Amino acid sequence: MNNNVEIDEGSGFCFGVTTAIKKAEEELAKGETLYCLGDIVHNGQECERLRKMGLVTITHKEFAGLRNVKVLLRAHGEPPQTYEMARRNHIEIIDATCPVVLRLQKRIKQEYDNTLSGKEKQIVIFGKNGHAEVLGLVGQTEGKAIVIESIGEVSKLDFSKDIRLYSQTTKSLDEFREIVAYIKEHISPEATFEYFDTICRQVANRMPNIRQFAAGHDLIFFVCGHKSSNGKILYHECRKVNPNSYQIDGPGEIDKKLTENARSIGICGATSTPKWLMEACKKEITKQ
Repeated sequence: MNNNVEIDEGSGFCFGVTTAIKKAEEELAKGETLYCLGDIVHNGQECERLRKMGLVTITHKEFAGLRNVKVLLRAHGEPPQTYEMARRNHIEIIDATCPVVLRLQKRIKQEYDNTLSGKEKQIVIFGKNGHAEVLGLVGQTEGKAIVIESIGEVSKLDFSKDIRLYSQTTKSLDEFREIVAYIKEHISPEATFEYFDTICRQVANRMPNIRQFAAGHDLIFFVCGHKSSNGKILYHECRKVNPNSYQIDGPGEIDKKLTENARSIGICGATSTPKWLMEACKKEITKQ
């Protein structure tokens, strides 16, 4: 059966990831060794492509043992300690922190510095515990910020104290709004509450777009690495409107049986999914 296969135009790398990869490629083209602190993107296949070009991915523990080398900081950003260690160990930093994340780090640091001189405030970050971006944000507060992963965790806040709420840039806007409403309802009249919608619009706008795309096809293959935080959210959105949606990490995971009765097939992905990988999936589906 001839399938009509369409790749979602709006899927693929976000601005921050595109920039980080471009910086890595430019440095690698010079022929020098380049280290990257953590996976440059939560996509195994793209990491492998860059590894073949010479990119060496390292952990924070390995980073601590390096001297006089070049290290790329990926789009997620890093806490201040990373920069301090680089200075001490004569490490040249190629900083590819996403500008949206950088702005957020600065705002949280400013908030924290103001807190030191005034009334006690709870700095709260809606995000995924242990996620690279969140570690970088919490690092701006010397580890004092409170991380909440979902609305179910909001009750652990002290509603008699001032609250300042921020969000990891790739979280769901709807969930953020639910948390804001809950805090407004429960905060003590003596305490103040301010919230800052720091969700990246390039990512947030993908939700309605991907829903529309998924609803327009019989079958959806959502391509993303299993580590992708943003991938989980977007895939969930696809499933909501089209239960015939399947998450795959590449062409090798395509079940050809699924494609037999589908007239139209959509391929989409996360902010960490390279276009070339979606193209490879399309090729796999259309080959006879």
